[in-house]
Amino acid sequence: ENKALFEAQFPADFISEAVDQTRGWFYSLLAISTLLFNRAPYKNVIVLGHVQDENGQKMSKSKGNAVDPFDALATYGADAIRWYFYTNSAPWLPNRFYGKAVQEGQRKFMGTLWNTYAFFVLYANIDSFDPAKYTLDPAKLGVMDRWLLSRLNSAVKETDRHLAAYRIPEAAGALERFVDEMSNWYVRRCRERFWASGMEQDKIDAYLTLYTALVTVSKAAAPMIPFMTEQIYRNLVCGVDPSAPESVHLCDYPEAEEALIDPALEQAMAEVLQIVVLGRAARASANIKNRQPLQSITVAGEKALAEQFAAIVRDELNVKEVLFADSASDLVTFILKPQLRTLGPKFGRQLGEVRKVLSSLDGAAAKAALDKDGQLTIALSTGEAVLTAEDLLISVEQKENSFSVADNGVTVSLNTELTQALIDEGFVRELISKIQTMRKEADFNVTDHIAVTVSGSEKIESIVAACAAEIAGDVLADSVAVAEPAGVVKEWDVNGEKAVIGVAVV
Repeated sequence: ENKALFEAQFPADFISEAVDQTRGWFYSLLAISTLLFNRAPYKNVIVLGHVQDENGQKMSKSKGNAVDPFDALATYGADAIRWYFYTNSAPWLPNRFYGKAVQEGQRKFMGTLWNTYAFFVLYANIDSFDPAKYTLDPAKLGVMDRWLLSRLNSAVKETDRHLAAYRIPEAAGALERFVDEMSNWYVRRCRERFWASGMEQDKIDAYLTLYTALVTVSKAAAPMIPFMTEQIYRNLVCGVDPSAPESVHLCDYPEAEEALIDPALEQAMAEVLQIVVLGRAARASANIKNRQPLQSITVAGEKALAEQFAAIVRDELNVKEVLFADSASDLVTFILKPQLRTLGPKFGRQLGEVRKVLSSLDGAAAKAALDKDGQLTIALSTGEAVLTAEDLLISVEQKENSFSVADNGVTVSLNTELTQALIDEGFVRELISKIQTMRKEADFNVTDHIAVTVSGSEKIESIVAACAAEIAGDVLADSVAVAEPAGVVKEWDVNGEKAVIGVAVV
């Protein structure tokens, strides 16, 4: 309807004439200002590049590759299309426009921001949380809250700096990275704080920190995604503060609070994240579920973490201890072999001797020398030979009861030995996960208290009987018992053992 109305009021010949007139006014303004004042009437002019199709071809009705803008708006929404053009490339360069690319940006940034906002609203409504009743005191916050506020202000500062220099994709990228960290690190790490009963100070701090981040990032992203940020702002701010500006677009652009930026804290958390990513990769490669507790991990290539950060690693990787080693050679064995492509032509028949010498070396010491000097000197019957990294094939051999993964100079090694106590704890974690899945599938409210009944193998029933209180505390159950399953019932395979679980609202 809007399209038809627009075309009725502004026919094609009128639009063409208007464009020509605007171009004429533009040049006339430049000429007049130069003549009268000897300077341009503007500081900067951005000329947009062509919009192309998915294959980089100029859109044309004759080619059949033109996209109707009204259809695109109806399909993807104005915010998603705007965000795509901001992130895809500098505005003065050609842009390829196609649906999958728009949807990817919509999912990665807008979807993540909206889901984080929805998470906050869900639990704030449950607790009747009113941010106007509380004051955020940065000096009394925990490490996760201080980190999020530091990253928030760093992101605002970076975004503002890029926008001032017309680096549009870089500005959008800074916001996208922050929203990803806010959702996939802060919110995930702090979920249990929002789930806690009552309104203790730690829970209030979590609410206020996330509220501050959502409101600030909405203001920072408002020029780019005006409609979503308007909805978030009006609900979070205007809904609790009648004196606030009635629109996010009437607010000042946020300024970074330098006092809240803590580079050392951000660096330490970045190290934690790198260790966690490598630890998860090691678990996946070793085929050990995250829910299976392990005794320890050992980290080489990073200095020992302070206890508050080591605690995060322990929790994220489900291990009892985080240990640190001086060198990766303490964690793995390196095996060196000749690269035939480079050493074959160089040594010919002597290649066998090179292979034998390399196999006799201390792999860890040789790898350390290669990393330090960029070359490795070996002794042959004809004299010394200097080898570089391109001359060698270096493989890693895992040590017994361990699995290691390395990247960017950091090595993380899992202790994969499982004691009976660790195995039993793994069963508890699996049972908790299955019960939580059943709560979700049954569409229970997050505040619903439940009764859990379990039957199954002798192993399962003994675990439930011994750990009923621990299970109940994690799944919001008033009771967990070995009994005939009742309510919503489902059979599970729990680490190879049969379990039949029943959940019912009480």
